[in-house]
Amino acid sequence: MESPCILVCSIDDKTGYCFGCGRTLDELARWIEMTDAERQAVMAVLPARLETVERKPRRITRRRMLAEGGPAS
Repeated sequence: MESPCILVCSIDDKTGYCFGCGRTLDELARWIEMTDAERQAVMAVLPARLETVERKPRRITRRRMLAEGGPAS
């Protein structure tokens, strides 16, 4: 199952979106129970949501580094 999680789990108080992935608390809680279509609909809006969070995550996770083509060790 595809997931946008980058292991930076903290909610922006202003927007209600996770700083790492952009999902709401409800979406985080229901993710496993959602249909593929529901998850795809959420995934489609995440980039725009992440542009609205108050602060960006400070650390780069290993998962993100690998996704961006960084060191594999």
